[in-house]
Amino acid sequence: MSSLFSAPNRVALETIVVKEVRRFMRIWVQTLVPPAITMTLYFVIFGNLVGRNIGEMGGHSYMQFIVPGLIMMAVITNSYSNVVSSFYSAKFQRSIEELLVSPVPHSIILIGFVLGGVARGLAVGVIVTLLSLFFTDLSLNHGFVMVYSVLITAVLFSLGGFINAVYAKSFDDVSIVPTFVLTPLTYLGGVFYSMELLSPFWQGVSLLNPIVYMVNAFRYGVLGHSDVPIFASLAFVTALTVVLYVVALRLLQRGTGMRE
Repeated sequence: MSSLFSAPNRVALETIVVKEVRRFMRIWVQTLVPPAITMTLYFVIFGNLVGRNIGEMGGHSYMQFIVPGLIMMAVITNSYSNVVSSFYSAKFQRSIEELLVSPVPHSIILIGFVLGGVARGLAVGVIVTLLSLFFTDLSLNHGFVMVYSVLITAVLFSLGGFINAVYAKSFDDVSIVPTFVLTPLTYLGGVFYSMELLSPFWQGVSLLNPIVYMVNAFRYGVLGHSDVPIFASLAFVTALTVVLYVVALRLLQRGTGMRE
């Protein structure tokens, strides 16, 4: 571990991370502004207009209930999007080959891209959180759970974006998973409703959706309310992150999709 983060490797890691951060900050009008506008519309339409007729949910106003889920949705989407677009662009331009033949360890390359995705996800998450304060009051019930859940989720979906980019053979492939997998799972992940409203059968089906655990863990950290056990949620998300990290690292080491 000490050799992994030796001085040369730290320089390489810092270089990759800075490049990734500058990449999305340079086009902030495309990367940071659109999710802020989208989430503001969610606040207005679902929180204010629809929420008035719904009343309370989970012991909180409907606006308060959906805000943690919307913040997490923004983090998920942007962490994923940043890595999948960045790494696929590196493949398309064949600049990734320069990294693969360099003495930089593959794990450092992977961590660098992931940290770039985490940075964008958290940046958008902070922006959405600040915007939500114009619509409702938020509390902080369990700080560690809130911070850990949002960080591990950003890491998880950054890894997911990396794996998507590895297998993508065209720019169309980059959008398939977000459109047909990520978006449905997010909307069915308890962002806009409590699982208590579902029948026992559909509650069981919802437990197969990993985003349910992430949204509820973050909501527990903010509001102190969760539809699923917190320890199980954090353990599941952590284990899934480790699995994806191992898979992503193996793919990078083999040069899958990059040396064909």
